Amino acid sequence: MDLLIAFLIFAAVMVACLIWGAGYAMLVALSVGLVCFYTVARLRGFEHGDLLRMCFKGIKRSMIVVRIFVLIGLLTALWRSGGTITFFVYHGIRLIPPSLFLVAGFGLTCLLGYALGTSFGITGTVGVILMTLARSGGVPPALMAGAVLSGAYFGDRTGPASSCANLVATVTDTKLYDNLSRMLKSGLVPLLVTAGVYAVLSPRYPLAAGEGGLLPLLEQTFDLSLLCAVPAVLMLVLPMCKVNVRLAMTLSSAAAFLLSVFLQDMPLTEALLTCLRGYQAQEPTLAGILSGGGLLSMVNVSGIIILSSTYSGIFEGTQMLEGLQEKLLSWAKKITCCGMMVVVSTVIICVFCNQTIGTMMIQQLLGPVYEKLGKGKEELALDMSNTLVVMVALCPWCIACAVPLSMLGVGVEAIPPAVFLWLLPLWWLAVRLWQERKKPVAK
Repeated sequence: MDLLIAFLIFAAVMVACLIWGAGYAMLVALSVGLVCFYTVARLRGFEHGDLLRMCFKGIKRSMIVVRIFVLIGLLTALWRSGGTITFFVYHGIRLIPPSLFLVAGFGLTCLLGYALGTSFGITGTVGVILMTLARSGGVPPALMAGAVLSGAYFGDRTGPASSCANLVATVTDTKLYDNLSRMLKSGLVPLLVTAGVYAVLSPRYPLAAGEGGLLPLLEQTFDLSLLCAVPAVLMLVLPMCKVNVRLAMTLSSAAAFLLSVFLQDMPLTEALLTCLRGYQAQEPTLAGILSGGGLLSMVNVSGIIILSSTYSGIFEGTQMLEGLQEKLLSWAKKITCCGMMVVVSTVIICVFCNQTIGTMMIQQLLGPVYEKLGKGKEELALDMSNTLVVMVALCPWCIACAVPLSMLGVGVEAIPPAVFLWLLPLWWLAVRLWQERKKPVAK
């Protein structure tokens, strides 16, 4: 009962903070939750010293993800200032036939999403530009937004630089590149079907107007030579060569920094400030599209990771969730582990509205269930990546959905056209059910 009360208080504070909507509201909610669960552990007889050690154990496990976030802050700022993002958007749009605008936009967001690994970063840059073109060219905004969301979360799930992919690998104690390989294979059919849907719809909704001066403005603001592609090439090729993702991100950031200074003629001091506070576009028209990134932009999300990881340490050390895990084990035997994953993910997403918290709670709740049913850690990581990671973008009040929709200037009408987001979990659940049926019945 004490644990239920703690969860209810946490959920109520989380909802209140989401309604409040301040920049650090989530940190406030997580701090209250930490106090609640810490108090429950104390009431159950655990000493302060033991609980603090549990918290620090959880934080230590999460630091690899925090370091990834630091590199993402650098990468997203310097790819903007160095012209890398603008290069792909500018040349991509110039080469896109009007009758293929929708499917090509999906492909462009997939490519950049895979390289950059951040759904918010892709949505707030290439996504905003594509939406501007779609509105001026008569393409339904909801349809274009759905394609952008599909491509952005393909990258958020599968990209080597993705904080989400790294978090899944960390909490499940699996190898990142092995996970990415399995994710690409398991998501291939939904990806191709999604591309097929957009390919069919593209000729029905062609881009009917020009870019309204946006592309010439990009050309005037940046030097868009082939050198701008170097940071992206490094980020795409090095992980394929099994180079450590942090080293690949560091080299890509360094290349983008050099481009900012020597190709885009940015003063050295301004380039260093860009690393800290993010890129600030001087042109007013581009400021709302290209500005962003930087180390400071990662402070809030890094705090979320660190606070969430203390929950993981407390839950693991106190075995607070053991009773609930027994019930989940019983249900998983009836509807399969993947079916249980979908159900629990849906509840966690709707209540806690956060991808990071969801990832950590799923591991705590279902990790032991998978183990007791003879499922490997790799299977847990793959099921999590094919369900929870993309399902968060289907919940209108979840941060992973509400923020991109706000960036793109659309409402919930963009969720149904985001084909990849709902097709992947459905496809993977069907695959897992089919695999279970194929297993021989024990005599």
